[in-house]
Amino acid sequence: MKRISLFLITNIAIMVVLSITLRILGVDNLLKENGSSLDIQALIIFSGIFGFGGAFISLAISKWMAKRMTGAKVIEQPANNVETWLLETVKKQSGIVGIKMPEVAIFPSGQMNAFATGASKNKALVAVSQGLLDNMSQGEIEAVVGHEMSHVANGDMVTLTLIQGVVNTFVIFFSRVIGHVVDRVILKNRSGHGIGYFVTVIFAQIVLSILASIVVMYFSRKREFIADTGGADLAGHQNMINALKRLAQKEPEPLPEQLAAFGIGEKPKTGWSQLWASHPPLENRIKALEARSIQSN
Repeated sequence: MKRISLFLITNIAIMVVLSITLRILGVDNLLKENGSSLDIQALIIFSGIFGFGGAFISLAISKWMAKRMTGAKVIEQPANNVETWLLETVKKQSGIVGIKMPEVAIFPSGQMNAFATGASKNKALVAVSQGLLDNMSQGEIEAVVGHEMSHVANGDMVTLTLIQGVVNTFVIFFSRVIGHVVDRVILKNRSGHGIGYFVTVIFAQIVLSILASIVVMYFSRKREFIADTGGADLAGHQNMINALKRLAQKEPEPLPEQLAAFGIGEKPKTGWSQLWASHPPLENRIKALEARSIQSN
């Protein structure tokens, strides 16, 4: 709750400063002179409500959506020794990191992958693929589970949701300001919102959303390194390194977009597309763990 409050206060402060800045620059006067009735304060409130609203709704239904998008089945009663061991591993790690036992699920994929999601650290879901259980050793699986448990314990789902809410707010706000400027100042439309406004808002929102996602993905990549160290602390550096090396041998199958940031890995991107990658390259993650392992010895 403290994290949510801090982000909300920060966002409000930024938007207040932005409003004052626009006034100092004379943007609101420019729009008024050109017949615009744009209320910047009302637009800030509108942007914040819809920007954070969408992000929090996605977070609230994240477990429900994840189960349906991946076909993950929660283990209610273990059907075999592997499921029993997996439940015991998650229970042990949840006690170490100090969170309530999350739901544990297996999803039907021959590829090696795993993810974590949920509205809070004490109401989470940790899921692994059948392919991961079939192709990794117990130590490697324990490290992957530790990686996902670190995401949960660090509150990464909430943090990225809050960051997404902030950038959503800015995208909604600026796209509509740009739309007003084009419609009233450039196209000289004086009555209502013309087609120029709506076309500009849609175009600006698409462009700004693409640019804003760079910010979200930057934070996502940083948190992957932290989750790797968490997995190493829970299962051992070598197990975490071995798990990443095994993933590097065969690229993980992409998870649905809504879950991609919390999977164990993704297909590598090259060139400018790396700016929109939710995960750092596996070789960089392996090098970071190897360096940390040397320092700790």
